[in-house]
Amino acid sequence: MRIAILEDNQDQRRLIQLWLEEAGHHCHPHADAAAFQRSLKRSSFDLLVIDWELPVSSGIEVLAWVRGHIDWHIPVLFMTARDSEADIVHALEQGADDYIIKPASQAVTLARINALARRLGSPQRAHEPLAFGDISIDVEKGEIQVGGCRCELTEREFQLAVMLFNNVGRLISRDHLLENIWGITANIATRTVDTHVSRLRQKLQLTPEHGWQLKAIYQHGYRLEHLNEPPIA
Repeated sequence: MRIAILEDNQDQRRLIQLWLEEAGHHCHPHADAAAFQRSLKRSSFDLLVIDWELPVSSGIEVLAWVRGHIDWHIPVLFMTARDSEADIVHALEQGADDYIIKPASQAVTLARINALARRLGSPQRAHEPLAFGDISIDVEKGEIQVGGCRCELTEREFQLAVMLFNNVGRLISRDHLLENIWGITANIATRTVDTHVSRLRQKLQLTPEHGWQLKAIYQHGYRLEHLNEPPIA
């Protein structure tokens, strides 16, 4: 997953980043709320890890901003030394999905993050095709069918399709796509994403007449929308 971290303590920040990267996640650490918010405005992430005690804005204030301006669907894990029952309840009521009390262990942190990741996934079993109208995706076989006919896709096109359909209605930034699918950082060959999206739109018939819209969001990324359902903010 692509994870943004907000932690003002440098040693803690580096330790969390190390744990997550060893587990195969892409981490983007931030030392202050302003930098964290700027990053979320221009990029998309799969999960957020937020400390409560920060030098300027508190983690609760940042959480309120995320839920009000970014996305109610993105999981947020609070990691803080505040251990009172009232604090835990308050954070969860304000929109946190989980809460870890410091000092946290590597095993517990990864287990909590894996649990949040499972909530993002499809409730269907991995061997069962995912169905989206007349489009079916068999992740195990690496195959997509449109109207019962197999669609020939490159490996990158298939990975792109899976990511977009797993995030229908959600705005996904170009650097998020580049990092997850191509394994490279932002600002490198972003036109590559645009080319693959264009091909995918044609091959899978992701057009309004077929009930879909694969929409480019200026200076940000793409959102796949089912025209019968409202988009996610």
